[in-house]
Amino acid sequence: MLCVHAHSGLAEGEFLTALRAAALDAHQAVRAAVTGRADTRTMATTLTLAIFVWPNMYVVQVGDSRCYLFKDGALHQVTRDQTVGQYMVDVGALTAEQLVHSPLNRVLSSAIGGREAEPLVTRHELNRTSRVLLCSDGLTKHVSNEEIAERIKARESSEQFCHALLDLALERGGTDNITVLSGRLQGPVSALP
Repeated sequence: MLCVHAHSGLAEGEFLTALRAAALDAHQAVRAAVTGRADTRTMATTLTLAIFVWPNMYVVQVGDSRCYLFKDGALHQVTRDQTVGQYMVDVGALTAEQLVHSPLNRVLSSAIGGREAEPLVTRHELNRTSRVLLCSDGLTKHVSNEEIAERIKARESSEQFCHALLDLALERGGTDNITVLSGRLQGPVSALP
């Protein structure tokens, strides 16, 4: 099978390590850009990146922007929010229900350019009906996973799907930047396994 990591001579483990290193390089570049500035405010951002090497998707994540995979009729959030609130849920100090209303829900524990960056790199297998959604927390602050699943099941075009989610988030206040990107396999699949 011809793929990015095989073609470049890297084994999959090395490929995942290289993706993590690239995110850390971006983190250091943003931190360096702040050094020496008169403005002492920190610059930071989240990162969610998907690289497709059929039949896999590699996801790099730092922060609370998300990646979802719709596969076999079900929506899966394949990233984990890197927030203080999610950490509190993970250690049992908060329930998932309490997290929804907690101010810790939006406090980043990891960010590109922030105090810490902990890139997570994962691999997910795709199939011919897979759809992918990448989005910022500006969307998920106003639109639930259940509503995303409902819209994705409508089988709209990726453009229509993104516009529907954006419109819904804006109707509910749009209190943060909203980024929505979606894709799915189109065209002949005869060459795919």
